[in-house]
Amino acid sequence: MFMYVFSCQYSQNKNKTSSNKKQNISNKMKKTEVEWKRSLTDQEYRILREKGTERAFIGKYDGHFEEGVYECAGCGSKLFQSETKYRSGCGWPAFYDAIPGAIEEHDDNTLGMRRIEITCSKCDGHLGHVFNDGPKPTGLRYCVNSVSMDFQPGKK
Repeated sequence: MFMYVFSCQYSQNKNKTSSNKKQNISNKMKKTEVEWKRSLTDQEYRILREKGTERAFIGKYDGHFEEGVYECAGCGSKLFQSETKYRSGCGWPAFYDAIPGAIEEHDDNTLGMRRIEITCSKCDGHLGHVFNDGPKPTGLRYCVNSVSMDFQPGKK
C-alpha cells in the first residue's frame, strides 16, 4: 500500500501551486448523493465523490496521448488540453497545466502526507493532486485519476 501511494505522491507541497480560487457558489452543480450514485458508475462515485484513488498504471488515460480535451466524468466540464499532458512515470495521467478556472485546490493532510488536492470547479469532483515537480513552463504536475475524466478527441 505504501509504495502505491508513495509512487505519485512523494513530494510535499509547501505552498499552494497557483491562485485557483473558489468559484462562486451559484455556479456549482447541485446534486444530492442519491443523484450522484444514479449518474456515476461505482468506481466513478468512489473516486469523484469519496476521494478515492485508482491503482497506479491501470488507468485508461495514463499512456493515452491523442489530441483533444479531457473532461470531468462527473459533469463534463473541460479540465485539461491534451497538449499539456506528459509522461511523468507516476502511474496516473499527468498534466503541467489546467484549463483556466477548471480546477480548485484544497489542502489535503490525509495518509500522513501534506498534499494539494484538485477538484473540478463546477461539481467539486475529486480529480487527484497537484505537485511542484512538473516540467516547464509551469513546474506543476497535475496527477489525475483516469476514472475522474472522459476524453473528447480533436476538441480544444
